[in-house]
This record gives sequence, C-alpha cells and structure tokens, in this order.
Amino acid sequence: MKKIKAIALFSGGLDSVLAARIMLDQGIDVIGVHFVLPFIKNHKPCYIVAEAASTLGMECRMETMGQDYLDIIRNPRYGYGSGINPCIDCKIYMLKQAKRIAEEIGAEFIVTGEVLGQRPMSQHRNAMELLEKDSGLKGRILRPLSAKSFPETIAEKEGWVRREDMLSISGRGRDAQFHLAEETGIDTYTPVAGGCMLTEKHFAMKMKDLLAHNENTSWDDVQVLNFGRHFRFGNSKIIVGRNMNENESLWKYKRQGDLVFELSYEVPGPTTILQGNKSEESKALAAALTLRYSDFNDTEALVFFGENQLGNEITGNISFIEKSDFFNITTGTKE
Repeated sequence: MKKIKAIALFSGGLDSVLAARIMLDQGIDVIGVHFVLPFIKNHKPCYIVAEAASTLGMECRMETMGQDYLDIIRNPRYGYGSGINPCIDCKIYMLKQAKRIAEEIGAEFIVTGEVLGQRPMSQHRNAMELLEKDSGLKGRILRPLSAKSFPETIAEKEGWVRREDMLSISGRGRDAQFHLAEETGIDTYTPVAGGCMLTEKHFAMKMKDLLAHNENTSWDDVQVLNFGRHFRFGNSKIIVGRNMNENESLWKYKRQGDLVFELSYEVPGPTTILQGNKSEESKALAAALTLRYSDFNDTEALVFFGENQLGNEITGNISFIEKSDFFNITTGTKE
C-alpha cells in the first residue's frame, strides 16, 4: 500500500521532534518544514535542525518567510500579544504555507508539536480551533501530544493513524515530554530557543519604530535591529555599533543611501549608521555619538563618513549631544 504522507511543522525543538516521532512510528511518511525567522532568540542554525530531522530519518525543508510575513506583523488581524508579537496570525501564516507544500507533494494532513495550554495566546482551545478554520485545514491538523484532548481528525477517522497511541498532554510543564523522550531514546533536539524577540520590550520598541518610519520594510532592515544602540532624531535614525562583530554587521546590512561614520583606524570605536533624513544636524549628532562611544578621551575629534567609502570629514563634538533632543529607541528614554 502507498504510504500516507504528512507535513510536520518542525522547529527542531523537543515537542516537534516527539510529534514527528509518534507519526513515524505509526508508519506515516513525514516531511518536516522548518520556518526560518530572525525573531527567535538564540535561534539555532538550520544544520542543527536538519540534524534533528536526520536522526529521526525524515526529510526537512527550510522555508524562509516572505515579504508578506512582514505585512502580517505590521497589520495583524488578531492583534498583538505582550509586545508586537502577532502569535495567532503568525501560526495561521505557517499553516497556510504548510498547506501549500502539502498540496504540492500530495500530503494528506499537517502535524504540529502544539500542546494544549502551553502558550497563552495561541495554544488555548479557542485559538487552536481558530487556527484550523482560518488556515483552511479544519480536521486536518493533528497534534499528537494533545490529540486525545481534541475531537478526532480526518487522519484518525480514516484509520491512517491510531488514536490510542497518541497523548493528552496539557499545560505549560514539560515533564511529560522529557519522560517520553527518555522512554523513546530521543536525545537530539534543539534546546529551548529563548522565545520570540517580538515579545521582548526593547526589541518590540525597535520593531515598532521601524514599521512606523518605513513603509517598505525589508528583511535586512529587521536584521539590523539585532545590532547596536538605536536612536531616533526626528526623521533620522542613528545606529551605533557596540563591538567589532556589530560594526561588521552594520556594514553588511546597511541600506543604499545610508551614511556610515567612523573615527580613524588608530582609535577603537563604533561604526555608526545614519538612516533617513541626512540633515547637517543629524550628521553632527551621528558624529558626536560615534565619538561618545569610542575609546577617544577628548570631547572633540575628526570623524570620517560616507555611503560606501569614508571620504568625507566632520568634527564630532560631545557637547552637541547635550544640545540635541533625541530618543533612545532601545531603552525608550529621551536623551
């Protein structure tokens, strides 16, 4: 008989590994789909996720979120959680992508590692029913770790899987999952990632500022939020690197038209990016901040700047910082 195929949302974490394993043990041909996001704190490289899938003996596809995902963050239908996290809209997006892939390869249903009651916004019963409805997958989402807490899915009714071999885990504790992993010999999975940064106050503030001042936000714009100190000066944004790695990243992700500021090579200091309005005042502030966060001991120094090459000069003066009215986006305070 032809094996039944299923798509599994596969983060590489313990819950998704266990869910996939339960399906594989029932003879289902499981294909994992891992969504690559820049918002996951301490996100593990894709090769580690691929290793977790390989240990199970299954294929795993890597899917990068498209520009349309940024539009969801800007205008979520079901609102935000504690920060700027559109958890329900995000999960619907992933399920719709999984549905598209399932149709392409002839998979019959979708498998997730969701546990009833584990996450406050997206994993309570009403939200999980909403996910099925809005993704167009009613009856086709199987959650092996909590399956017995939900009505039978199509996969169970058709006899493709055995309901008696699934579980009814609920709540935020993970003892049951760890026990099951020990029982089944599963020891290859990514550690807890640390959560979505969109729920974190400081990152959420930077994301809100980005969306408010950029109609055409790109993924490179989002990547920059991970680096440096961020300041808002009217229609200008200034980002100051905190170490050598961040300086290199700011050069890498800077947009066309951004100005870069640095001190001379003899003086250790930050790379500073000026985005938006390039007025004389904003350039003076960018130069002053470059000096302020450098190892230079004087209150005034020559700062070099330019778009791709630092062929221009401007005097950075610490006193200009005290005269300027600007906002520290990272901390949410006025300077």
